[in-house]
Amino acid sequence: MIEDKLLILRFKQGRHEALRQIYDKYKVELLRLAVVLIGDANTAEDMVHDVFVKFARSADRIRLTGNLKNYLVTSVINRVRNHLRDSNRHRETVLDGAELLASSRRGPRQWAVLDEQLALLSKALQELPYEQREVICFRMEMGMTFRQIAMRQNASVNTVKGRYRYGITKLRSLLNGEVEK
Repeated sequence: MIEDKLLILRFKQGRHEALRQIYDKYKVELLRLAVVLIGDANTAEDMVHDVFVKFARSADRIRLTGNLKNYLVTSVINRVRNHLRDSNRHRETVLDGAELLASSRRGPRQWAVLDEQLALLSKALQELPYEQREVICFRMEMGMTFRQIAMRQNASVNTVKGRYRYGITKLRSLLNGEVEK
């Protein structure tokens, strides 16, 4: 948190290296979030880049009082929601061909197995209603509590727990033992 405030201060002073450090620190996590929510790695990457471009252009207007990570996560989520809303208006299909990113630290054999499992999981996630997919992503990828998710989704904790439970149940039925934890 202190490191983020220092980076923001340096960024506001016009130091481009601070923006690069912010980007390097959060890009993977934000990209993973966007991929899970939108289901398309290329579109997700564009959205994360759009968020950082907008962030870079607003250096003089940023009045960050809270957590930088939460600010960036909220920006990505809003960008995804806008994209989905606009896509529905134009009747475009944007949730096909979903792929998730994985670490390159694994060996080729492990990579092949993980790639197949991630593709199955990603496809199954796209079958869920957006609200359920978002709750599962927040809980599993971001480690958020149900209360934090409820605040972010402007819903009750019980509603969020229900979305999570129904989403996990549907994922289990869709995957039917195809992917191991």
